[in-house]
Amino acid sequence: MAFNFYQEPNQSEDRGPSHNGSGRSFRFSPKILIFAIIVIAIVAIFSTSFIVVDQTEQAVILRFGKYLKTVGPGLQYKLPFGIDTSYTVETQVVQTMTFGYRSTNAGNLYGTSTSYNYSSYSSESTMLTGDLNIVDIQWIVQYKIEDPYKWLFNVNNQKQTISDISRSVMNQIVGDLPILSIMTSQRTSMEVEAEKMLQKTLDSYDMGIKIVTVKLQDVVPPAGAVQDAFEDVNKAIQDMNKYINEGKQSYNSVIPAAEGEANKIIQEAEGYASERVNTAIGDVARFKSVLSEYEKSPAITAERLYIEAMEDVLSHGSGTLTLVDKSLENFLPIADITKGGN
Repeated sequence: MAFNFYQEPNQSEDRGPSHNGSGRSFRFSPKILIFAIIVIAIVAIFSTSFIVVDQTEQAVILRFGKYLKTVGPGLQYKLPFGIDTSYTVETQVVQTMTFGYRSTNAGNLYGTSTSYNYSSYSSESTMLTGDLNIVDIQWIVQYKIEDPYKWLFNVNNQKQTISDISRSVMNQIVGDLPILSIMTSQRTSMEVEAEKMLQKTLDSYDMGIKIVTVKLQDVVPPAGAVQDAFEDVNKAIQDMNKYINEGKQSYNSVIPAAEGEANKIIQEAEGYASERVNTAIGDVARFKSVLSEYEKSPAITAERLYIEAMEDVLSHGSGTLTLVDKSLENFLPIADITKGGN
């Protein structure tokens, strides 16, 4: 390494071959050269000895190509000059893969909407159902990397592997179901089943990732007359669900009121029955007590009962008292005794 230094010509110095016509001389200083080498070495050591790991990342450290350790966020040390090599992996970010479409222009805060490309990825979305119909399905898979070392070194071409397994799982699920179930009632169960199957398969590959969710985006029949017919079916199903909900609402408003009225009538009947039973029990008890007294002195008891009965009859009369003789042949000529004091 050479350093150029400008020096004013000295008349006392001998102008040898090292002097050029411009009056400048090139000289090498060993001290400066050693100092420059030391500075460059220090810079090289520091530049290759530390790595900065982001908060959303982890770094895998290899020593001579062999796994050494995994470090977290912050400033991390490693041996310089390529002895230790590092690979950073995003472990705190949920990554998304789309199937059947891709976004071609992401939206922004200034009103630009996101645009998508569907036609170029129809091979991913077109599937055969269990009842031999064709359906187009777009879906997404979201995942997180849990083990950076497994993600980096256990499987080659990781994202392509996830894509291939996801398509295989979705084709298997769709192939076991009829098209109407796929488009209506089985969407949620398909998502759950796809997530379980995908996670199980990826675990067998030991890729070190966790499936966060599998979400169906759009499920439609092939474009054309078939799609129009299925849209009519969907509208009919929506109307059916609407009428069912209205019927349930009416049921919930009428049936509880009827049940309340029925319970009220039952309680009234039970109360009336209890009253009649208690009255009957009281009458029986009273009759038994009268019978006991009657057996002790029949004549007196009979006369007392007759008098009580007459008092009861006369107290509920119309107000006019008429007496007849014992043989019920003639009225007795007696004044009206019910007017009291007149």
